[in-house]
Amino acid sequence: MIDAFLSNFKDGVYHVLNLNAYHHILFLVALTVPYLFKDWKRVFMLITVFTLGHCVSLGLTTYNVINVNSRLIAFLIPLTILIVAVYNIFTSGKKAQSDKVGLLFFAALFFGLIHGLGFVGVFERMVSNTENKFVALLEMGLGIEVGQIVIVFIILFISFLCQTIFRFSKRDWVIVISAIVLGFVLHILLLSQVFS
Repeated sequence: MIDAFLSNFKDGVYHVLNLNAYHHILFLVALTVPYLFKDWKRVFMLITVFTLGHCVSLGLTTYNVINVNSRLIAFLIPLTILIVAVYNIFTSGKKAQSDKVGLLFFAALFFGLIHGLGFVGVFERMVSNTENKFVALLEMGLGIEVGQIVIVFIILFISFLCQTIFRFSKRDWVIVISAIVLGFVLHILLLSQVFS
C-alpha cells in the first residue's frame, strides 16, 4: 500500500517537474511571476485550485463522464498559458493583483481542468492495473501539488533575487518573464496541429 502511494505521489511530482513536458512549468511561471514571497498564501491557494481542477478533469475522464479530443486539448493548454502571460503583460504596474482574486481563482480552476485533460492518457496508463483509481488520483494529485510548490518556491526566490539584488522593477520583471513565457508558448502553439 505504501509502495503504491509512493509510486503515485512520485508520478505526480514528476508530471510537474518533467522538463520534457515543460508546459506545466511555463504555466506556473506565468501564474506566479506577478507575486512576491509576502503573497505566498494567495499563490498557494491559486496552485491548489489549479490542482483541484486538474484532478477533477482526470476523475471525470477516468470514470467516463466526459471524453476529450486530445488534439484540441493540445491546443488549449498552451492557449491558457498564453492568456495568463498576456494578462500579466497588460496588467503589470496597474492595479494590484489582489483586486481580481475571484477572477484569478476561477481562471486557475478552469485552466486546471484543461491541463488535467492533457494528462488523461498518461494517467490512465499509470492506473490501468490499480484497484482503486480514486485513491490513486488523490495520491497523484498530492504529488502534483508538491511539485508545483517546488516550482513556485523557485520562481518566487528568483524573483526576489532579481528584484532586490539586481534591482529589476517589479513591472519590468513581470513583463520580461511573461514575454519569455509567451515566446515559448507561441512555439508550442505552432507545433500543435489542431487545425491541420
